[in-house]
Amino acid sequence: MKINFLNIYNNLVKLTRNKVLYKNLSNNESFSDRLIIFFFHFAFFLKLYKNQVSKEILQELHDFIFRQIELSIREIGYGDASINKKMKNYINLFYSIINKIDNWDNLDFKRKNVFFCEYLNNSSNMDNLIEYFNKYYIFLTNNTFNSFLKGVIKAKF
Repeated sequence: MKINFLNIYNNLVKLTRNKVLYKNLSNNESFSDRLIIFFFHFAFFLKLYKNQVSKEILQELHDFIFRQIELSIREIGYGDASINKKMKNYINLFYSIINKIDNWDNLDFKRKNVFFCEYLNNSSNMDNLIEYFNKYYIFLTNNTFNSFLKGVIKAKF
């Protein structure tokens, strides 16, 4: 069974474009910052649905998303050699984020703040990101995996 994951990818991109997420960042919305925020969204998505969806489907989704990221990097204009290096770095970064997101429920507010500062190279207060991703996590729990497959969702949180 082949599932079209484009709607999930588009939903995650739409969530990543939320201007509120970038208001406390010192550098203004670089591609790298947007990609890291995208990884946060995707990591929470995988965390929540890993027990509800088969591993094969989640692996296909993972592969699809990273192919889309590679295409985006190519569209920016990077050459083949630098794309391979960047993709390796991004994949390692994503796995690091997944490992830390797995303990999200056990982190206190201060540790969540340190978590975001670590990945976004920012020493300022990340309260808005913590609040946003706590709400996003609740939003995910109130929706099914299939709701993300059907079309672009309206995030109300």
